[in-house]
Amino acid sequence: MQVEIDIADENWRAIDGVEQIISAASSAAASALGGDVSKRLMGVRLAGNAEVQALNKQYRGKDKSTNILSFGADLDTAHWPPGEPLPLGDVILAHGVVHAEAEEFGKKIESHLMHLIVHGVLHLAGYDHEDAETADEMEALEVQILAGLGIENPYD
Repeated sequence: MQVEIDIADENWRAIDGVEQIISAASSAAASALGGDVSKRLMGVRLAGNAEVQALNKQYRGKDKSTNILSFGADLDTAHWPPGEPLPLGDVILAHGVVHAEAEEFGKKIESHLMHLIVHGVLHLAGYDHEDAETADEMEALEVQILAGLGIENPYD
C-alpha cells in the first residue's frame, strides 16, 4: 500500500517516527486484507481537533471532534491511468483527541496511533462497526493485525 502523509498540525511531529508508524500499520492492514488493497493509495492527514470537528459536522452532522474520520474513494476506475495506484481513500486524525484517548486508556500514543490507522484502513476497505456482528468481525481483525505489529489487544 502506498501512503501519502500530510502533517497539518505540527503537534503530530512530537511522536517519534510518526510517518514510519503510519506506514507500518497501513502496510500490515493491507497485507492482512490481501487482494488489491495492498496496491492501493491511501491519504493520511494528521490534523488538529478543530479541522476534524468541522469535517465531522459537515459530513456526519456531528458538531464535535473525533479521533479519526475515513472517506472512501469513489471514482470511475475505467478511466484511471494505467500503472497508477487506485486511491483507497483518506483518513484524517485529530491530534488532541488521539492524545487524550491514549492517556485515558493508559496506552502509548504510538500504539494508539497504530490501532487507529489499522481501524481506518479497515473502514476504507468496507468494514464497519454499525452493529454487534460487524463490530465483532472488525475488532477481531484489528486485534489480529495489531498482534502482528506487537501491539496488545486495544479492547481489553
